[in-house]
Amino acid sequence: MSVPPVISSPLSDSARAVAGSALQATLVDLLDLALTAKQAHWNLYGPRFRSLHVQLDEVATTARNFSDTVAERAVALGVAPDGRAATIAATSALPSVPQGWLEDRAVVNALVDTFATVIRRRRERIGATGEADAVTEDLLIGLIAELEKQSWMFQVENRA
Repeated sequence: MSVPPVISSPLSDSARAVAGSALQATLVDLLDLALTAKQAHWNLYGPRFRSLHVQLDEVATTARNFSDTVAERAVALGVAPDGRAATIAATSALPSVPQGWLEDRAVVNALVDTFATVIRRRRERIGATGEADAVTEDLLIGLIAELEKQSWMFQVENRA
């Protein structure tokens, strides 16, 4: 049974569907990114432990903060966001980190791969989202700018 939106949307139904889909996929990826960063944070070892430990907390905080912004944008458009663990597990396309202890170089490589996936998926949605809702497009652009900055910081970690 379909429930009508509780919040009326300023967008047409088709534009809301496009923006809502992009926002939901972004929410899932951001929540998974936060979990990935915390998993690596807890299991990290190696000579760069301290600096990476702190950097991974920054990633988790950024992902959680943006996930809240993304979910609230969806709600403002009359789209109910779904951040349940089962939804994340079923729909995230991010690579997962292995279970157990993680050597610092492996963590950096995993985060570089994860950022590349998140950024690619957001960039794929910018064009269609811009046509549907410029505000959502702007949110995604700001998110990409921050993700690309953090990606750069991990990429240079293994260049020494």
